[in-house]
Parts: sequence; structure tokens; C-alpha cells
Amino acid sequence: MKILVTGGAGFVGSHLVDRLLLDGHEVTVVDNYYTGSKSNLFQHKANPMLEIIRHDITLPLFVETDFIFNLACPASPVHYQKHPVQTIKTSILGAINMLGLAKRTGATIFQASTSEVYGDPSISPQVESYWGNVNPIGIRSCYDEGKRAAESLFFDYNRQYGTKIKVARIFNTYGPRMDLQDGRVVSNFIVQALKSEPLTIYGDGSQTRSFCYVSDLVEGILKLGFSDNELKGPVNLGNPKEFTMLELANLVLQMTNSNSKIEFHPLPGDDPKMRKPDISRAQTQLAWSPAVELREGLELTINEFVSRISA
Repeated sequence: MKILVTGGAGFVGSHLVDRLLLDGHEVTVVDNYYTGSKSNLFQHKANPMLEIIRHDITLPLFVETDFIFNLACPASPVHYQKHPVQTIKTSILGAINMLGLAKRTGATIFQASTSEVYGDPSISPQVESYWGNVNPIGIRSCYDEGKRAAESLFFDYNRQYGTKIKVARIFNTYGPRMDLQDGRVVSNFIVQALKSEPLTIYGDGSQTRSFCYVSDLVEGILKLGFSDNELKGPVNLGNPKEFTMLELANLVLQMTNSNSKIEFHPLPGDDPKMRKPDISRAQTQLAWSPAVELREGLELTINEFVSRISA
């Protein structure tokens, strides 16, 4: 197929592009390189099946395609809080433009939504039927509410125009090619440990996250995207094994043989206290479950971080 991947030079997007090209698809990547990097696609520079367009999806795009994976949007607090207006415009105007493209071409369109639509949840694990607990005017709202509005647009396009949609709510993902300075907890801890700097924990370290290795996520994205059933979503994609920030920090210290200490800082505003997906829908309707254990995934991630930091 002819497949368009917005945000295809980003962390998750570039791994998705790897798989799509490996599977024989013709891929067009659209990225404005705000958080993406050309280096993430260097390995495909001689591949005639890949075309790269520098473009911001807040502006209309006119191409021909059979399928759209809409991944374009800053996904880490460091990036989206620096440019909140651009972030919410990417989520909403980008969704409108990509849905319009799907409507015109008859393409199926996949939306990379987020677990952040659940906000600071009052239930655990989070199920797709839970409406969330989001501060609509907080410092994270540009991302949280932007993604919630995008989901609304996707389902309205489906109801009003019959646009074929697939919506995934993606939980914390990690792996090679993460931006070393993106402010996410896995990359923060690894970089700090490798540089013998203090590991920064916000709050008392009891807040939890569930970490999905990037290859597992890509498999889930493809299974949902190319599913031939009527499942539109939303579907949680993530690893249901929950870890506290303190457990993650100690594991990183152990695996990097680092002598770094742990420092505690005040918890940022609206930071979720727990994050754990219920993946029953993905398991039963897509036969998908994550396979990579945290220790195994961290080893692969640490090794790749070492190669970049020492380069």
C-alpha cells in the first residue's frame, strides 16, 4: 500500500516506518522536525520506497495515499509545555487536515492518541470506557485536551462522513532513538545514570507508570491499523505491568552500574499519580499483548544511549 506517516521522523514514528518498509509498503513520511530527527531515518536514505516531505500538518497537505498513520505531535512535557499553542494546533488542526485527506482519498486513518486523555485517573487500571479526570486549563492541557479533541473529531468524521478510523490510546513507551533531552522518565534516568548525575525523582517516587517497549507498541499499532474487523477504538496499547518511579530509578542504577544518587524534587502540576492500562480489548480483539520485559527493553535502550552519548 501507499502509506503516509505523519511524525515519521520521531521516536515511535521512525520505528513504525522501519516495519512498514520491511513489510514492503511504499511510505511517505511527513515531519516538520520539531521533535523528530532526520537521523532516525538515515538507514533508509537509499530506499526508493521511502519519500520524506518536510511539512507542518497544521497546514493542508495534498497527496495520494491508501492509509494514514497520524503520529505528529510533541509527546513529552518538556516539548509541549514549551510551545503549548503549537501543540494544541497540531492535535486539532492536524487532525482536521489529515481527516480531510482521508475523506478525499478514501484512506483509512489511524490516530495515535494517548493515555493522557485519562488525566490524573480516579480508577486503576484505566479502561477505554473511563472518561478521565483532566484539568482543561492546566499546564498539560495543551496536550491532554488537544488529544481529546482529536478523538472527538475522528469519531465525528466517522459518524458524519463514514471515514474509516482506528484510534489507539498509547501508554508510556520507551526504546532506542528516544530524544536524550525529551524529559521523559526513562530517558532522564538513563542519561543521568550514564553521566553520573543525580537521578531526579519528582514527588516521593511512589507514583506509577507502565512501560511498553517500542517494538511491542509498533506491533500493536499495526494490528489495530490493519485489523479487518469493525473495531474503531479507542484501544489501549501499553504494558499493564506497573512500576513506581523509585523502582525504575533503582533498576536503571543497577543496570548501568552507576554510582549516581537519587534526588527528590516537588511534583509538577497535574502530574498523574498512576498509569496502568487495561488491555483486555487489545488482547481479545487484536490478539495483542506486549512481550518485552522491562529489564530486557532497558538493556537494549541503555546500549543504544551509550553509543550516542559516547559518539
